[in-house]
Amino acid sequence: MTRLPEVLAATAIAAAIAGAVVFAQPRSTSTHDLASAPAGALPSGGQGAAFAIAGVRVFDGIRVLPEANVVVRDGRIEAVGAGVAIPAGLEVVDGVGRTLLPGFIDAHTHSWGDAQRDALRFGVTAELDMFGDWNRIPALRAQRESLAATPQADLWTAGATVTTEGGHGTQFGFPVPTLGADGDARAFVDARVAEGSDYIKLIVEDFSTHSADRRLPTITPAQVTDAIVAAQARQRLALVHAASQADALHAVESGADGLVHVFHDVAASPAFVAAAKQADAFVTPTLSVIAGFAHDGGGAALADDVRLSPWLKAAQRAGLAASFPGAPRPQALDNALRSVAALHVAGVDVLAGTDAGNPGTAHGVSMHGELALLVRAGLSPVEALAAATSVPARRFGLDDRGRIAPGLRADLLLVEGDPTLDIEATRAIAGIWKNGHAVARPRVDQAAASPAAPAIADGALVADFEGGGTGVRYGHGWQVTTDAMAGGRSTATQAWIAGGAGGSRGALRVSGEIRPGFAFPWAGTMFHPGAQPMQPVDASSRSELVFQARGDGRTYQAMLFSGPSMQGMPAMQSFTAGPAWTEVRIPLSAFAGADPATLRAVAITAGLPEGGFELSIDQVELR
Repeated sequence: MTRLPEVLAATAIAAAIAGAVVFAQPRSTSTHDLASAPAGALPSGGQGAAFAIAGVRVFDGIRVLPEANVVVRDGRIEAVGAGVAIPAGLEVVDGVGRTLLPGFIDAHTHSWGDAQRDALRFGVTAELDMFGDWNRIPALRAQRESLAATPQADLWTAGATVTTEGGHGTQFGFPVPTLGADGDARAFVDARVAEGSDYIKLIVEDFSTHSADRRLPTITPAQVTDAIVAAQARQRLALVHAASQADALHAVESGADGLVHVFHDVAASPAFVAAAKQADAFVTPTLSVIAGFAHDGGGAALADDVRLSPWLKAAQRAGLAASFPGAPRPQALDNALRSVAALHVAGVDVLAGTDAGNPGTAHGVSMHGELALLVRAGLSPVEALAAATSVPARRFGLDDRGRIAPGLRADLLLVEGDPTLDIEATRAIAGIWKNGHAVARPRVDQAAASPAAPAIADGALVADFEGGGTGVRYGHGWQVTTDAMAGGRSTATQAWIAGGAGGSRGALRVSGEIRPGFAFPWAGTMFHPGAQPMQPVDASSRSELVFQARGDGRTYQAMLFSGPSMQGMPAMQSFTAGPAWTEVRIPLSAFAGADPATLRAVAITAGLPEGGFELSIDQVELR
């Protein structure tokens, strides 16, 4: 289940514009970042290259050691056991009354923007992305092979999915490869493997389980079988998104390695359970997102949990509070829970995955809710913990993680209490280590308690371009923004031109070309209302963005960046610029999720389709 198109595209654009475009400087992943964190942000002890955790209860991914010592050196676990001696001079973390777990592996996410940082802050040290930008695969692979200190979870990705023209996965406003109704599934899979996909995800979704009347085209049963065979021939797992039991049954009977959702139209029949067991297929139920169909309030409950809430960013809170449109569907969750129970009893591997990126979820924190849902479905706490650690590591071939054992990567989560008896104890985090390095975890609520943003400058007019240049009445000015800063190839220039709206002296012309090479291409201009780029200002006294526009007939996007973080997702509204000057009026309230009290930037950009564009704007106001 993938989120609404504007949300997915906006998240990727936010990360690139707010992080790369404005500052054009990579965020450090050095040990200095971690060591310079505020007091209390790091776990007590265990901050060096070698340390030990003493007297701790250990869940090693499979079994529970009631009391053990764990020695970590140079990013890996050196020794673990009750009789392990702690070398002299090593820094020691007190583990008494605590439980040490392998870092969690979220087996289904959609990871954009700051997702990897958000995940790690809640003990998720690896995410398995089920639809993402294939252009970033080399960088992701380099990161996860490294043992350097990092503030991010590692990420694997399916890259582009196997979907058909107009099918699920094509609705996000950027081009993706599609498999035609008579297309060659094997050649299509070969192309995904050439792009570097870590596994192959097939989408079999006609929308019938979500709507009585709306239908989507989807790949054919023969293409499903051919794609599964092709993926496995290329040593890739074949994973299937199927929302109905009939499609899920065909997938497992065709040899799929796993289902990345549990269907929810009905509870699993004995025939389906037997087929899944016979095929040795695993299931990642993604109960968190199915609970969102039920409007069960689980996301909001996570946000209110005092063991979690101080570390939630505003965007995460918003994600947890969101819900899917339409009436609640409690039967969907009931069916899913019953299916998981039956599959688990039969011995089918169940993996913990949240589908984070969807309404009612947030990266990292939703894993703690998913674990509770798995226990609700009938797994024991130990079995649920295995579903988030050793089981996905085994099924996805992540040989150096998911366990606490000598020689494996030291991705570790230390919690207060005993989650092997009470699964909610995972929420009381005492420390996180990634690659053997302590992870800084400052409270977000304290960080957010900074002084309020200064008020926006007096006067509604931002720019009228009457002075013969591109200046503004206040703020940092207009700045070209393109996807080139994030590895794309689109271009843009901006310049003053004579002849503005209504016979005025001049206007700002922005022109360029949207080019392939980036999953979310854009090019345009940005205005920063503060004294520095992305500095927030309080524009709560303003209610409307108004400007004159003239262009080439394209649809353009107006985007508002706001919120406590520069990595926040922009809110977007589209408009069309034709050959005649036309007034564009957009209420700030129409920018869903925007906070005018922390307004950081306004962007006006072109996106797809590829090709040249030309847009002129004049008389820009924040009224």
